[in-house]
Amino acid sequence: MPSPQELAAVDDFRFTHRMPTRAAAVRELLKLGLSSAGMAEGDDAKSSNYGVFDRGPASHSGGNGS
Repeated sequence: MPSPQELAAVDDFRFTHRMPTRAAAVRELLKLGLSSAGMAEGDDAKSSNYGVFDRGPASHSGGNGS
């Protein structure tokens, strides 16, 4: 959960940019953050590229396990 200070920053961004919801502001902030980190939209990056999920050879992504 975001801290009260983080929520206030999101809400400030939201109202400054006249966004309809907090969720819309969070999505826009995520896009801005990802693009500033060099992750352009449509890069097809997966969480497994960053060690978030460590799927074995029999994963859902084409392994031969059932």
